[in-house]
Amino acid sequence: MTESLRIVPLGGVGEVGKNMTLIEYGDDAIAIDCGLMFPENDMLGIDLVIPNITYLLDNPELLRAIFLTHGHEDHIGALPYILPEIPVPLYATRLTQGLIEVKLKEAKLHSKIEINTVNAGSVIEIGPFKIEPFHVCHSIPDAVGYAVWTPRGLIIHTGEYKFDQSPANGQLPDLDRLRAYGDEGVLALLSDSTNAERPGHTPSEQIVSETFEEIFEQAKGRIIVATFASNISRVQQVINTALKHERRVAVVGRSMVENVKMARELGYLTAPEGIFLQTHELDRFPPSKIVIVCTGTQGEPTSALVRMANQEHHQVSLRRGDTVILSATAIPGNEELVHRTINNLFRLGADVIYQSLMPVHVSGHAAQDEQKLMVELVRPEYFIPIQGEYRMLVLHGRLGQEMGIPPANIFVVENGQVIEFDEKGAFLAERVPSGPIMVDGLGIGDVGSVVLRDRHLLSRDGFVVVVIALDQKTGELIEGPDIISRGFVFVRDSEDLMEAAKERVIELLESGKMHRDTAPTVISDQLSQLFYQRTHRNPMIFPMVLEV
Repeated sequence: MTESLRIVPLGGVGEVGKNMTLIEYGDDAIAIDCGLMFPENDMLGIDLVIPNITYLLDNPELLRAIFLTHGHEDHIGALPYILPEIPVPLYATRLTQGLIEVKLKEAKLHSKIEINTVNAGSVIEIGPFKIEPFHVCHSIPDAVGYAVWTPRGLIIHTGEYKFDQSPANGQLPDLDRLRAYGDEGVLALLSDSTNAERPGHTPSEQIVSETFEEIFEQAKGRIIVATFASNISRVQQVINTALKHERRVAVVGRSMVENVKMARELGYLTAPEGIFLQTHELDRFPPSKIVIVCTGTQGEPTSALVRMANQEHHQVSLRRGDTVILSATAIPGNEELVHRTINNLFRLGADVIYQSLMPVHVSGHAAQDEQKLMVELVRPEYFIPIQGEYRMLVLHGRLGQEMGIPPANIFVVENGQVIEFDEKGAFLAERVPSGPIMVDGLGIGDVGSVVLRDRHLLSRDGFVVVVIALDQKTGELIEGPDIISRGFVFVRDSEDLMEAAKERVIELLESGKMHRDTAPTVISDQLSQLFYQRTHRNPMIFPMVLEV
């Protein structure tokens, strides 16, 4: 063996979201997951964030395939943005494949990308790799981790998991297969760190079913359950409870409708045909006989629940007596949007139930005792915490030490830091580009730090536009200056300031200290000084010099 094995995290390490990890040997690599992340609070105007694939674009023949662990957005959401650049085959379980196909159809990519179905226990050989999915319990059916045999040794990538002994779909975690990997010998374990701060075990999904039962028993009016569109298990729990209480179910929200339709066709969602209602039929039934399932748990502005909360939904109007269940926890960075939505729902007279009040959601991630059990089963030589903010990775690494892994064999890294394995062992190699790629509308990666800085300035101090018209031949002032202000001061209340600004521009022109070529720069500098002296604010200034 002369080649080195390399693990290259492109996303999901040191953050929650946009998970993507490369496993590379020689001239071949596979990726596990390709997810997106919601923008952070300081990413003004950004819709979402995807992994930085500069390393793959610089090595266009390297990536052979992408393997997906499950169908959540932070694991498959970046595919429509990355596949046009790197159109490699995909491998996913059947439900995950269905969720991907919905996305690729929206992006008009479904006919261009090869998607292969895998099942737990099947083996796929690609280049120097042999890959086997293994079943894990998560908050979505058909979730898997991956065992990857390489010429240097066996790599285990857990995906997102918990050791749920009473999962919603009844399929238990495959402890025996994990133990068998450990018996064979595992070079490195890459394990989910999301709940490394939580002691004990993560509660079972069964708790949510019990809570739903209690809420449905007490609710007198309509029940509206918001969850992720990909959380098919939660939708099934809603349907099961609705059946017991003789309620009909309406599915609201484009992504929710598409995913429910797909999951029913594939057999991952079971429901009698007569239980479903169309939204235009809602008024035909008493409120006590209706359940609405929709999106909007993260306060997304265009989601069904948020539009209901803002009284902007054209099909569903919230009313006093409705019970709204937010069956999810806020993703870090989304708390403000979620709280705003909850406040608006309360203002409309709805009874809002969320995780702080009742267990209407349980995490799909392993807590500390389960993370220890994973290490105990797999018994890796090296341990690499993944999928979590940096503090979570550190704490997960400490759990690995408690389980007997030497500190030198634990790698707590962030995106872009390459971990290399050769005949002598493992070590940190170079860093590859890993800065966030931001998506704004149709623009991918065209919003960088400079644009974000400008947006912050505009959001904080506003802008001022100064328009003057100069004689093309003489350079003399013909008209203006006209000053337009937005987000800086209200012009009508600051007439003295605006007059002073106009006088300053006229003085500059009459003094001969500037000519038409330097006018924009001089005006900007001089007015910046004036505005700061008068207001201690720094608006962006846009001089427009017209020659007529």
